[in-house]
Amino acid sequence: MLFQRILFLLIIFISTSIIYSCNPNESKTNIMNDSSKSYTHTNNLINEKSPYLLQHAHNPVNWFPWGEEAFEKARKENKPIFLSIGYSTCHWCHVMEHESFEDQEVADLMNQHFVSIKVDREERPDIDNIYMSVCQMMTGSGGWPLTVVLRPDKKPFFAGTYFPKHSRQGRIGMLDLVTQLADAWKNKKTEIDKSAEEITQYLNVQSDQNIDGNLSDDILDKAYNTFNKQFDKQYGGFGNSRKFPSPHNLLFLLHYWETSGNETALTMVTKTLTEMRKGGIFDHVGFGFHRYSTESNWFLPHFEKMLYDQAMLLLAYTEAYQATGVELFKQTAEEIIEYTTRDMTSQEGGFYSAEDADSEGEEGKFYVWNKKEVIRILGKEDGEWFSKIYNLTDKGTYHEEASGKATGQNIPFLTQTFDELKIPIEEVHNKIQVLRTKLFDVREKRIHPYKDDKILTDWNGLMIAALSKAGRILDESKYINTAEKSVQFIFSKLIDADGNLLHRFREGEAGIKAQIDDYSFLIWGLLELYESTFKLSYLEKAIDLTNVLITDFWDTKNNSGFYFTGKGGEELIARPKEFYDGAIPSGNSVMYSNLLRLGKLTAQTKYDDFADNLGLAFKKTIEQNPTSSSQFLDGLTFSFSQSYEVIIVGDREDEKTKEMIEAVNSNYIPNKVLILIDTQTDRTQLTKLATYTESYISIDGKPTAYVCKNHICNLPTTDVNKMMEMLNN
Repeated sequence: MLFQRILFLLIIFISTSIIYSCNPNESKTNIMNDSSKSYTHTNNLINEKSPYLLQHAHNPVNWFPWGEEAFEKARKENKPIFLSIGYSTCHWCHVMEHESFEDQEVADLMNQHFVSIKVDREERPDIDNIYMSVCQMMTGSGGWPLTVVLRPDKKPFFAGTYFPKHSRQGRIGMLDLVTQLADAWKNKKTEIDKSAEEITQYLNVQSDQNIDGNLSDDILDKAYNTFNKQFDKQYGGFGNSRKFPSPHNLLFLLHYWETSGNETALTMVTKTLTEMRKGGIFDHVGFGFHRYSTESNWFLPHFEKMLYDQAMLLLAYTEAYQATGVELFKQTAEEIIEYTTRDMTSQEGGFYSAEDADSEGEEGKFYVWNKKEVIRILGKEDGEWFSKIYNLTDKGTYHEEASGKATGQNIPFLTQTFDELKIPIEEVHNKIQVLRTKLFDVREKRIHPYKDDKILTDWNGLMIAALSKAGRILDESKYINTAEKSVQFIFSKLIDADGNLLHRFREGEAGIKAQIDDYSFLIWGLLELYESTFKLSYLEKAIDLTNVLITDFWDTKNNSGFYFTGKGGEELIARPKEFYDGAIPSGNSVMYSNLLRLGKLTAQTKYDDFADNLGLAFKKTIEQNPTSSSQFLDGLTFSFSQSYEVIIVGDREDEKTKEMIEAVNSNYIPNKVLILIDTQTDRTQLTKLATYTESYISIDGKPTAYVCKNHICNLPTTDVNKMMEMLNN
């Protein structure tokens, strides 16, 4: 009956296609509110902190932020809610804004028939998660702008994505849609109410499912086989057209190779990382990665840059370098960090969210180059040399999207790595660095794309994890220091008066209760930072946050998984759990690995028990589509394969202790945890966190290593080589 009612509503309204939506982060943005301008309209969004909401604060649509005021108005006036969800760097969000929400005719209709609410999906992923599920259920696809129509009790009865002002090419326009929805609200209320109730009931049934039976390790092979079938052997990546970096897929394959010895898995990783670094998806002048490629060869990007992409790609390139020793991967990791610290870091240490694709109203204008301009800046000889290496032509490689005509503008990209150019590597690196810097200095004088400067706890957690790991693998303390500064920022600015973690900081104000991603990603960052610094405060904070998650987010009814939101939060129509690893990993996927690591670091079996039950919660998702949760599969490789606990007892400043730590960090051993018992400090705090460490002592006062594998411990050794033999057997 539910799907019959959904079909009935879709036939009435003609729903939408994902073609005209950002999936997940296609981007263009309007300029933020300019205090020097005068505006005809100002609505209820004007006092919000979200850059996305502020972009709509002068629409003639009488927008409200999500809150009781809007729902009370809808109840009193017996109007449905028009809910529009997007984010500040979303292309089609702003196309729809310009076409419809800035249009007085559309606004008048909306104001007459709806109470309209705007939501920033990056501020309120909990709301977005629920209503995106509704859209996918009703239409078979999703994306942003997300358009959902609700009853005043928040229960949905219609969903879609982008709508133009006028109906065209089989797509209903806003003028017709609003009119038809208003008519249905008046004349088909019984059908609407039944559908809204059944859709809401279905959402809650899905969230409460309990799964029996354990996953077996053959699911890892099934996931690998699926990736192998989808792999593009010519250009790397998966699929044949629009390609997202999806670094958590690569991390799973890298770890799968390490545990299985399957060389094809490693080839998929190295080929993809190499081709991405060569392609236009990488910013060869200013560094960092754009959001995704519209073509299979990674050439033409959507030009926005997201913090979470930089973090996850930094993890992938760093681990790939450690596993293979390929210098290009190390260089790329260092360049991602240079971009992030230069352009995406606040003075206080928090990391900003995103940079837009547009400047001066044109997508990519900031990033493209005319060959004559390059020759003028670099001189004829160097300009021609640079143009040859980066494939700049007089005609231009960057074409108009609509007409396909050449623009005379170029996106720098490589067809060969520097190793393949057969020029002495140091010579080409030094020369390119000089020429690139000249171009960068000129580019800096251009009008920059808009920067979304809100600081999100979850995305900062990912970057903390990535920088911490890069710092210890690349032996660069400044990367670790940058991660520590971000942690200090979070614990000084994103904690409320009651000690609770918050989600968003902007313009001196923190707000919005933290959700599972905030906790799980920050815990990940703290665990990586502990293993890079051995400062017990980071391990202690990770344990404290994990205990909050278990207390406030765990599904105690079914004993299977963390809810997206905690106890005592806003009551929404459903309390979902997220298991899908999309543009970023799910909080449950990350938390699975966190629990496994905490179990090994502390020897507290409760963390293993929660990990086991969390694994059960993934069973249905994984069996239906093994590659949909690759971050979880990454944790599963840790669980199923042999793993190590390495405990080093010694003075942190002793050269022999440092040698042992560096030996462990320089070798690619992903399935391990590393603990330092510093003989020069009081053990009280460590034994409180991990009571088993009390019995570990040094031999003859020398730095001593204890290596345990699969819960079996070897005899201690003071010899670095013997320690590594134990780890490599």
